[in-house]
Amino acid sequence: MEINYPVYKPLLIGNEKKYVNDCLDSNWISSRGSYIRQFEDKFAEYVEIEHATTVCNGTAAVLLALLALEIGKDDEVIVPSLVYVAVPNMVCFSGAKPVFVESLYNTWQMDPDDIQRKISPRTKAVLVVHNYGHPCDMDRIKSICDSNKLFLIEDCAEVLGGKYKNKHAGQWGDFSTYSFFGNKTITTGEGGMVTSHSEELIRKAFHLKNQGVTSRVYWHDVLANNFRMTNMTAAVGLAQLERIDEILKRKRDIALQYRKLFEGSGYEFHGENEDVLHSYWMCSILVQHPNQRDPLREYLASHGIETRPFFYPAHTMPMYKDMNKYSFPIAESISSRGINLPSFPALTNEDVSFIAGKVLAFNK
Repeated sequence: MEINYPVYKPLLIGNEKKYVNDCLDSNWISSRGSYIRQFEDKFAEYVEIEHATTVCNGTAAVLLALLALEIGKDDEVIVPSLVYVAVPNMVCFSGAKPVFVESLYNTWQMDPDDIQRKISPRTKAVLVVHNYGHPCDMDRIKSICDSNKLFLIEDCAEVLGGKYKNKHAGQWGDFSTYSFFGNKTITTGEGGMVTSHSEELIRKAFHLKNQGVTSRVYWHDVLANNFRMTNMTAAVGLAQLERIDEILKRKRDIALQYRKLFEGSGYEFHGENEDVLHSYWMCSILVQHPNQRDPLREYLASHGIETRPFFYPAHTMPMYKDMNKYSFPIAESISSRGINLPSFPALTNEDVSFIAGKVLAFNK
């Protein structure tokens, strides 16, 4: 069956071609050029964080934040188990050990009580991930980090535009990281950003992403990597950022329509707490029983509707099974019952009604 409704596709109707052609015409196509600085400055302004530096992807952004905070061997970093595997993987690549925490059923986010329980003498940082666009309980998590003198990193890959108590997600971290993969709220194809309120930390991140270069030609004073973004990539990002309010508004309208259509059904739509603004990176539902999920996905696919299951809890992955001694029944329940529905900005109200109607028809 042909897919008529993909889970996501970017909205590329602004200045993307114009800015990329400008890069080609001027020959500024690599990691130098005016669009990089423009994208960094405009992005920092949008999320209301003083400093930003571009990177090649969101995974590199997480690793760069860990390295800039000098997190490594013998350190532990607390992360959610219900998370895309890149997050704990980057903790391991830094040399540290990921320590998994349970989820809250009502928000699908990290449980602050479990964060507190998992702190040990080796804990160096808490790496918050705002799953599927709903911000975590940042007051409690920040308080826990401050009380225990822990670094706080916010992975905002899925929450761009989301807010906690009227402040952009990302405001609480020593570092905050972002992804601009093709399915993200704004995209550059591949790409990412690291932000911080600290000029010193962002300078350190820039140094480490840029092979440790110094003012002396071909002299490098630290072990570093190349995580740079290209000027063409930044050009796309700048054009996308110019339309972010329009994109977020449409995604929210789609989500609210889904939520209304699923009211009173057996499906749980991902809502939002009163003190947050959900970015609705994805429009997601939980089925009642895990054995319903795959048949529903197959049924929707037969009607041209693409879906995605939720991430597997990281503690169930082969490389993490032996290092974990805890159980995570809530994370496993959410993961086994979750479905992401089409939510790209070009969906019409009629499209949303059709998709929700097919979901509801499956139970009849």
